[in-house]
Amino acid sequence: MSPREQEDLARSRFVVLTVLRASGVVLMLFGMGIMATRMIEPADIVGALIFIAGMIDSLIVPRILTRKWRTPPGA
Repeated sequence: MSPREQEDLARSRFVVLTVLRASGVVLMLFGMGIMATRMIEPADIVGALIFIAGMIDSLIVPRILTRKWRTPPGA
């Protein structure tokens, strides 16, 4: 793989991780908004589930992808 291809791959992975984190934060804010404004019944349960999904999306998924994309030690 050429240095240009490696740089493009790293840049695209960075964008994917950034979008995942940002979408997770948006989901967490949306869940908190549902809990605060009582838009849906049962607001506490629905809001908490959306908040937890956003937390997983912003904290756990990027770590899993980073571990999967890591360069093997022999390469």
